[in-house]
Amino acid sequence: METNKKQIGDKGEDLAVEMLVNENYEIVERNYRFGHGEIDIIAKKNDILVFIEVKTRKNLEYGMPELAVTKNKQRQIRKIAEAYLYEKKISDIDCRIDVIAILIKKNLPPEINHIENAF
Repeated sequence: METNKKQIGDKGEDLAVEMLVNENYEIVERNYRFGHGEIDIIAKKNDILVFIEVKTRKNLEYGMPELAVTKNKQRQIRKIAEAYLYEKKISDIDCRIDVIAILIKKNLPPEINHIENAF
């Protein structure tokens, strides 16, 4: 089951990257790890650095994928984003955090919801 979950997550991230590239985002980094966490995608558009959390589900059994970004998860993403800026010595750039929620249902095109400035 774990592999399946990882495969779905990876597929979701690939779909998110494809969508972002089509929307003229420049992908800076994927799966940036810090401590026990990671940021799925770091991208840039119009001089804004965007930290992106991708949530992918194959059904709505546990609700919409974006609901999986809990307060704790938001705190963790913020902390990792700050670590990234510190580590890369980036200080003079606007940043935001987006969530891309993807629903992959059998035999249907994926539903992608890009929430800019999610929190």
